[in-house]
Amino acid sequence: MSKEESICAVAWRQQIVRCILAWFAKAARDLPWRRERNPYSVWISEIMLQQTQVNTVIPYFQRWMRRFPNVRTVASAPLQEVLKFWEGLGYYTRARQLHRAAQILVGEHGGELPSSHTDWLALPGIGPYTAGAICSISFDQPTPILDGNVIRVLARAFGIAHEPQSGEGKKKFWQLAELLVQTAAAIGPGNAGALNEALMELGATICVPRLPHCAECPIRNNCFAFKRDEQQNLPNLARRPKTTSRFFHAFVLDRNNRVLVRQRPARVVNGGLWEFPNHEVGSTDAKVLFKGLPARKFTPITTIRHAITRYRITMQVFRANIGRTTPIPEFAGEWRRIDDLKDLPFPSAHKRIVKLLSAREE
Repeated sequence: MSKEESICAVAWRQQIVRCILAWFAKAARDLPWRRERNPYSVWISEIMLQQTQVNTVIPYFQRWMRRFPNVRTVASAPLQEVLKFWEGLGYYTRARQLHRAAQILVGEHGGELPSSHTDWLALPGIGPYTAGAICSISFDQPTPILDGNVIRVLARAFGIAHEPQSGEGKKKFWQLAELLVQTAAAIGPGNAGALNEALMELGATICVPRLPHCAECPIRNNCFAFKRDEQQNLPNLARRPKTTSRFFHAFVLDRNNRVLVRQRPARVVNGGLWEFPNHEVGSTDAKVLFKGLPARKFTPITTIRHAITRYRITMQVFRANIGRTTPIPEFAGEWRRIDDLKDLPFPSAHKRIVKLLSAREE
């Protein structure tokens, strides 16, 4: 690149960055974690927002901050309570890693949250995106961020055809994100974090996956995709895996006004959460299968449908009263009163069973 071309490229990036910053100053949504730019609030919000929509996160964030206003309160809380406050957000590994990171920060850093990008990356559950967000938003450091929203904006605005998850694609997008945040920082103080938030906001509200609102976009006149009508072709995403249907039976076993539940092992999906006895079956037409009990004892009470990543799950729920001596094979659990279940963290599908049982108890 010649010196003249380099100067033009810098001027072009500056123009784009200034337009985005000016737009964000007027259009930024009033979100609770934006009212305080302290690293704790940014950290919690960014972990919650991973693969979760803003409107879903808002009440969880507000409830969390009332119970856990700082890192020490998280570190000292039992993991079961942390999981309970996370209940419904899904991807519970995030909550377990957050709890562990809080304990490390208290035990090894005296409860002080670091300003170093490297220190953040050393904590459980913190990757380049989260570390970049914390350091830029809270400390005004020119650290880049890259999530789905930002990738979409950059791919369209700069015409990046690389598949984002490819080795070359990751390199291209991270390099560009770094150039932009450095450009923002060079314009003036406070702009590094503002630019990163603005890129996320632009992707979430204007440069959306389908039917982007280009007429409202502050950089449409500089946008590669807009000028060439290529919005639907960028970013160049890999094909999603085919959706797979899975079918489960879950069982509410009653004994002396108690039901049987168990806690999932720590190192499996939804580890540490509680569940009702369940197993996978071949289809919705499968007969009730529970070893040791005849099918006639079970009454269907509901069918729950939900999605997890590429799986579409149908779970039929059955209820049965069983005797004190009836063995429950392969299910090491606990007998709990229905009213006590509200204090335990459950995956979303099993939480719906708890709500159904509680409603019937009233």
